Amino acid sequence: MKDLNEKVAVVTGAASGIGRAMARRFVAEGMSVAMVDIEADVLSEAVAELKAQGGKVVGIVCDVSDNTQVEAMRDEVLSTFGGAHVLCNNAGVASGRQISKENPATWDWVVGVNLLGVAYCTSAFVPHFIAQDEGHVVNTASEAGLVATPMLGSYHATKYAVVGLSEALSMELDATNVNVSCLCPELVDTKIFESTRNAPAALGIPKPAHVDLNVIANFLSTVPMNPNDVAGRVLYAIQAEEFWILTHQKTQSRSMNRNDDLAKLRRPRPQA
Repeated sequence: MKDLNEKVAVVTGAASGIGRAMARRFVAEGMSVAMVDIEADVLSEAVAELKAQGGKVVGIVCDVSDNTQVEAMRDEVLSTFGGAHVLCNNAGVASGRQISKENPATWDWVVGVNLLGVAYCTSAFVPHFIAQDEGHVVNTASEAGLVATPMLGSYHATKYAVVGLSEALSMELDATNVNVSCLCPELVDTKIFESTRNAPAALGIPKPAHVDLNVIANFLSTVPMNPNDVAGRVLYAIQAEEFWILTHQKTQSRSMNRNDDLAKLRRPRPQA
């Protein structure tokens, strides 16, 4: 997968943030891209942007938490492009609630998008990759899949799960020409903290207020990364066949400190 020209990428959560940046970078490499998202209007705008630049792209509205929609999306991708080579399971949401205040319906939503969406898309495309003896899966987990903090319990639960799924999938595919990468970004300039805008109306979650990333960056003592820079790291990992994709230097030290707490059986604590 070192030469991606004329290959096909499927990117979920492609209407904005990291997903949109990955789609843009893949088009620059000469790839055709299926841009998948649940936000129809924003997706249409993103597709139009890349088409105006000469990109071979198609937009597909899909709720990745619904396996029937995922299978229909896969069939549309294969029918439109005749194949697929890179799958980026990037769609993700967060509720930002304490675990004790998270209701069952919100749990279903977060788990459905963040974990089952990855599982369903993987099951839909990986057999095709194995059959053609070529492919690469990029699962967007998070630093939150390696190190926990308060107030993001449901998000942490799903992102830890995506890390474990990715590790197991990589082992299972070790004897094939299908590779796996696990993207664990820290703070990136996206709207993940406003993702309840896409929550099902039945959940009754108010539309989110705008979140100032600078406030969060100061709280975490970090700098929000540009999604385009993350996309560049994803591209490198695909071509170099690297599993771990980290965006911030602190992620590795934080995860090592967390693992040291585990080794010494200390109580969990926020990692600086």
